[in-house]
Amino acid sequence: MQSRMKNPAMVLPGAMKPIQELFKAVHAGGVSEETLELVHLRVSQINGCSACVDAGAKTARKAGVTDERLATVAAWREAPYFTEEERAALALAEAATRLADRADAVSDEVWDAAATYFDEKELAAIVLMISVTNLFNRLNATTRQIAGAWG
Repeated sequence: MQSRMKNPAMVLPGAMKPIQELFKAVHAGGVSEETLELVHLRVSQINGCSACVDAGAKTARKAGVTDERLATVAAWREAPYFTEEERAALALAEAATRLADRADAVSDEVWDAAATYFDEKELAAIVLMISVTNLFNRLNATTRQIAGAWG
């Protein structure tokens, strides 16, 4: 396996720094590291980004996510290992990632469930985590970045 090119955010001068600043803002938004990492991992699974799934699993483990939760995040609805708060964040992550799958991409039901557990600042952090993850998934999948190649 070989990547098509280096990650585009590393090729263009000045591209990576603003993305890293977004990550800093996300992590200052008041949402637990575990929840943010679960969101990142689920979005990356949906998008089939092996580099982000690999890195996300490692980062999630460092944030305290157990092996049971890592192994079942793709089936979080049927697994007993997730809190209602995490389930709301994961549902929002799925809906916001699969925008074209339905006319009302992020339904009021999904949004209201998330808003039950998270305040506006926390919702902003989650939505930005979903967005930045989708950005990286698209960069990595398009250029076929190799899982594990980023250390």
